[in-house]
Amino acid sequence: MKWFLRAFFVLVIANIIAGYVIRQKDMALGEKWIGLSVATGFFIYMPIFLVHRWKGKQLKDYTLSPENLKKMKETLEPTKTTKKK
Repeated sequence: MKWFLRAFFVLVIANIIAGYVIRQKDMALGEKWIGLSVATGFFIYMPIFLVHRWKGKQLKDYTLSPENLKKMKETLEPTKTTKKK
């Protein structure tokens, strides 16, 4: 899946660059080429990438729930040390 995503990303970027090259000769066709490439990247590549990256992870680990806030406070509070006299 990792190699598929990399290859697909390179393909989308190459199509955008090709659109700019085509735009030098035919403005309307170049704009369509760029637009379709950006739409493909946004509507096809991005969801596949997000599903791949979030696979096996729990959303509750990344939300600010009362339990997570309590853990953060415990972690960020400086430890209280007692001095021996």
